Amino acid sequence: MNATTGFEQEGGPLWDPRVTANIYAAGAVLWRESPSGAIEIALVHRPKYEDWSLPKGKLDPGETPVLAAVREVREETGLECKLGRYLGHVTYPIPGHRKLKRVDYWAAELVSGEFTANSEVDVLSWHPLDRVMDQLSYPMDRQVVRAFTRLPARTNTLLLVRHAKAGRRNRFNGPDDQRPLDREGETQARAITPNLLAFGASEVYSAPPLRCVQTVAPLADKLGVEIIEEPVFSEDGYAERPDEAGERFRSLVSDKVVRVVCSQGKVIPDLLGRLAERDGLVLPSARNRKGSVWVLSFVGHRLVAADHLDRSLSAYDGQS
Repeated sequence: MNATTGFEQEGGPLWDPRVTANIYAAGAVLWRESPSGAIEIALVHRPKYEDWSLPKGKLDPGETPVLAAVREVREETGLECKLGRYLGHVTYPIPGHRKLKRVDYWAAELVSGEFTANSEVDVLSWHPLDRVMDQLSYPMDRQVVRAFTRLPARTNTLLLVRHAKAGRRNRFNGPDDQRPLDREGETQARAITPNLLAFGASEVYSAPPLRCVQTVAPLADKLGVEIIEEPVFSEDGYAERPDEAGERFRSLVSDKVVRVVCSQGKVIPDLLGRLAERDGLVLPSARNRKGSVWVLSFVGHRLVAADHLDRSLSAYDGQS
């Protein structure tokens, strides 16, 4: 483990609990497909530092790294993007200060927009994968790009949400399936929404219990779509038909749309465990707390990466 960068010397991104940052930032490997089908990566030139780097910047107060990554791409390049798989983080000292800075990175596909020079960035340049390394000013950025190149640029995303907080079961008078979100859960549901949209969420599925449906209701309202209920993703339905649930879940992977599925605590670990075992992926450790999100990346219908966004949507664990 390289404790300075948060990356293994030879490979993938890992969390290093020994490194504690004082300043948090986020960025992206912004990519597009050229007319010839080649993958190109965007680099930005910052006149203040006279360097070429990946778009990135510090989190605003109360902002999540996910939202900061999208915002920084927009502010530095004028371009809209859609996040994909998590690439890891780098941690490094700030010159002249007794502070460490942590930057989380995601793959981000270009969606729309045109570059406009601004106070931070005066030039944006696109480079094919076989030339981008020589253009980057910093070894840490090269490590992030190497993480990007370990898998195909385009992966299919499926977002799996555990429902938000709904109080205690023994304090609710009525059928458990009708137990609603409490105030904290409603806050969680609203907070999750923009983070799911950052990954291009466009269709919404849910187990039938009310607390599951209410967790993704703000997202469905924002998108103007109906929530499709899936009984096999409820605890009762999954217990009766786990194999059917697994096949149904895998069938929701799409290269056309990004789907969100909301389920329950006794479903998600087993569902993901079966999926990962079948595809030969080791899942990162995660507590699967209420209001947390799994960002699942597939090549075709094969799971190739799984990243966990915890309940606060401010801490990430990744394994590819």
